[in-house]
Amino acid sequence: MPYLNERMQSCVDECLRCYSVCLSTAMNHCLEVGGKHVEKNHFTLMMACCEMCRTAAHFMLLGSPHHRHTCRECAEICTECADDCERIGDMQECVEACRRCAESCRQMAA
Repeated sequence: MPYLNERMQSCVDECLRCYSVCLSTAMNHCLEVGGKHVEKNHFTLMMACCEMCRTAAHFMLLGSPHHRHTCRECAEICTECADDCERIGDMQECVEACRRCAESCRQMAA
């Protein structure tokens, strides 16, 4: 996509990767394991993270100047999600995807 610079394309990629990893982790791993993995606060946070990542990517792909706002919020939610997944344990792929996305989104929000 020629209108996206390399840094923005990288952020889109991280957002979509995080969306995919969190959604598949929540739908497959968390639902199968149960217990603390499906507690309302944790599961809701994971779903919010998925949606925020998708939304941030969408705003960047649209070329909207408001992507800075969505990226700032995405970074915050991804950080919170990574911390919570780390707290629960056995979700390292999600933790890493969220941390990479948060860092990339922080850079885009600046």
